[in-house]
Amino acid sequence: MVQAFSIPSESMQNALQKGDRVLVDKLTPWFGGEPERGEVIVFHDPDGWLANEPVTEPNSVQRFLSFIGLMPSSEEKDLIKRVIGVPGDTVECNGTGPLKVNGKALDEPYVFPGNTPCSPDEGGGTFKVKVPDGKFWVMGDHRQSSLDSRYHQNDKNAGMVPADEVVGRAIVVAWPPTRWSTLPVPETFDQPGLNAALGATPGVLGLAGAVPLVLWRRRVTARWTDG
Repeated sequence: MVQAFSIPSESMQNALQKGDRVLVDKLTPWFGGEPERGEVIVFHDPDGWLANEPVTEPNSVQRFLSFIGLMPSSEEKDLIKRVIGVPGDTVECNGTGPLKVNGKALDEPYVFPGNTPCSPDEGGGTFKVKVPDGKFWVMGDHRQSSLDSRYHQNDKNAGMVPADEVVGRAIVVAWPPTRWSTLPVPETFDQPGLNAALGATPGVLGLAGAVPLVLWRRRVTARWTDG
């Protein structure tokens, strides 16, 4: 099944640009896989994150495409962010950074140029959280322009994204053609010792995303816009 998602976010620059379309792998979760650290995921609004975003009234063509499943309903709101913390992780930010996971400082070359890894503000930029089972801590790459997990810690999920709200992993920038590229997990999430605090065997958390290309038959097209 192919379905379109409008993703209202500017928070993933430079990995994604406004107007990009990405292919989302929905097959992996059906086989028991879950998001990994470093993956870019599309997820349903967990608890009013986009409550103040305007809803554009669709035209007749858009309503028809929504009816046949090639475009989302105008009521549907989804987001796209990078997974930073998985169940059991401790994630923290102090001052301008660096961002730490399980006590390990992350080298984050994907962070938007001119941004700092952490934001020294009182709204949620300074934090230390432990990710519970079945949930994920997400952050945008455009750190100073992303209302992500940090700024929703007072919601019913404490800023976390529940696993059942995850649509899938964004794997390819498919449009425009000049921007075609894959969205791999950055090497920073492979650094030694990142799993040590969890008592995990290196590589165990990486198995969920190791999906052969032949399993990419079912995809979701996501339109990435602003918001």
